[in-house]
Amino acid sequence: MGQQQLLLVILAIIIVGVAVALSISLFRQNAIDSKRDLLLNECINLANMAQSYYKKPAMLGGGGNSFEGWSIPIEMEVTATGWFSAEIKDDQLIITGTGNEVVTGNDSIKVKLTVLPNSYSPEIIN
Repeated sequence: MGQQQLLLVILAIIIVGVAVALSISLFRQNAIDSKRDLLLNECINLANMAQSYYKKPAMLGGGGNSFEGWSIPIEMEVTATGWFSAEIKDDQLIITGTGNEVVTGNDSIKVKLTVLPNSYSPEIIN
């Protein structure tokens, strides 16, 4: 082999190595984004349950215009996506979802959903 052919082989190996490293990074980021979306969807599902409880009259087993008394159903506290906790106030609810996917170092995927009687606002923590 000539010197030019060896340089082309080395260049091809470098390009393939960079492409593989980039694709692994993109795949990992896509997996994290997908897990974050799943976590947020489960938080929204819990928010819909809480809003339904808020609007239901107390004599029918609801909150009667209050989030007090609502809790995350046992089967939804820990799922395949992660675990969830709720900070309950009278007219506001904060649902925090922590995923089981580690993003960087020891930081897990984490989202927070602030639930009001007629709306909710998501916040991505990690």
